Amino acid sequence: MTVNGATTTKTPGQEQYSFFTRKVGGKSKKYCQYDYRHTDGELFSCVKPSLEACRAARDEWVARKEV
Repeated sequence: MTVNGATTTKTPGQEQYSFFTRKVGGKSKKYCQYDYRHTDGELFSCVKPSLEACRAARDEWVARKEV
């Protein structure tokens, strides 16, 4: 998803995601790192507990852009 810390999501309309686990307070939690390149070229990126939560955040972001 990244090369030297920069996203590889280059194509407009493209989404990429990966899952990782992080220990927080002695417990392991699973997260999703999500990148989406809008058709206008702007990048949306977030980390949420699930892919569904990432896509919901993306949809809200896209809706705000279109107003």
